[in-house]
Amino acid sequence: MSTIYGYCRISTKQQNIERQERNITQAYPTAIIVNEIYTGTKIYGRKEFEKLLNKVKIGDTIVFDSVSRMSRDADEGFKLYEELYNKGISLVFIKEPHINTNTYKKAFENNIAMTGTSVDLILEGINKYLLAIAKEQIKLAFEQSEKEVRDLRQRTREGIETARLNGKQIGQKQGVKLITKKSAQAKEQIKKYSKDFEGTLNDIDSMKLIGISRNSYYKYKKQLLEEQGK
Repeated sequence: MSTIYGYCRISTKQQNIERQERNITQAYPTAIIVNEIYTGTKIYGRKEFEKLLNKVKIGDTIVFDSVSRMSRDADEGFKLYEELYNKGISLVFIKEPHINTNTYKKAFENNIAMTGTSVDLILEGINKYLLAIAKEQIKLAFEQSEKEVRDLRQRTREGIETARLNGKQIGQKQGVKLITKKSAQAKEQIKKYSKDFEGTLNDIDSMKLIGISRNSYYKYKKQLLEEQGK
C-alpha cells in the first residue's frame, strides 16, 4: 500500500511552519506530515528528511509546498529528484506543479511511436527534445531556488554594509555585556538569597529557589562578584 508524506521545513524556530502544513493537507488530506527545522541549503544533514528518504518505497509520494523545501542547491536537488524518480517515488510540488514527477513521466510516455522507416530518425530526435525540455524545466526550478538564497545573502550583506556606513552599530560591541530582563532579574534574586551577598542560602538552595540552571547561576554569580570587585 502506497503512502503519501508531506515534508515541511523551516530554518529557525521563529518561523511558522503551519502555512506549509496547511497547503499540503488541503491538497492531500491523508498526508503524513514530517516537520524539520534546518538551516542550510544542503539536503544531507537534515535528520528528518534523511529518515524519510530511507523510509519511502516504490509507489509512495513526497509532497513539498515548494521546490525550495526539497533543496536550494540546484545540482544536488536535481540529482536527488532523478534518483527518487528512478526508484518509483512520486514527487509533488504544490507551487511548481509543472515539475511534478507525473509531468516528467508523461514526457517519457508520450514518446512518438517508431515507424520502422527512415522517419524514425526524426521521431527519435523529437522524443529526445521533449525529454530535454522536461529535464530543463526541473533544473531551472532548482536553480531559481538556489538563486533566491544567493539574492537573500547579498541583500543581507548590503544591508549590513549600508548600516555600517551610516554609523550604526552592527552586533554587540566587544567587551560590552548583553543585559537582558531575565539576567537582571536572576542577578537580583541571587543577591537577595545567596549567603555570598545579602541572603542566607548556599548555592544549591539558591539556584533551586530561583529556578535557574547551574550554568546560568554561576555565570550570573561570577558577574556579580566581578562587579563588586571580589
